Amino acid sequence: MNTPEELLYSKTHEWVKVEGGVATLGITDFAQEELGEVVYIELPEEGDTVGPEAPFGVIESIKAVSDLISGVTGTVLEVNTRLHEEPEHVNRDPYGEGWMLKVRLSDPGEAELLMNAAEYRQMIEEA
Repeated sequence: MNTPEELLYSKTHEWVKVEGGVATLGITDFAQEELGEVVYIELPEEGDTVGPEAPFGVIESIKAVSDLISGVTGTVLEVNTRLHEEPEHVNRDPYGEGWMLKVRLSDPGEAELLMNAAEYRQMIEEA
């Protein structure tokens, strides 16, 4: 399982990379392995607001349908629209071409509530 050290992680298996008040989000390698082959992704539109309390989209695989939940609050700046036509990028490269959203953070300090890579790995091992 690939768990990059420079990223932050949510309990719902999304990753967050914060750079200058903007967060890039996607699902973890663990999550995509558990889901299996991703066949459909529904994402919000630019300008929408996301937060840790409500789903921002849906991911569907050959095994299951799951909500996508942001670990941070903010306004969607960019959506990886390529995933609408090629959702398999989430399986092939969840931390690269499989990114989902870029969000302008409402409260950059909120990211401090997320787990680091070691904490995320420990959560998975204990599950």
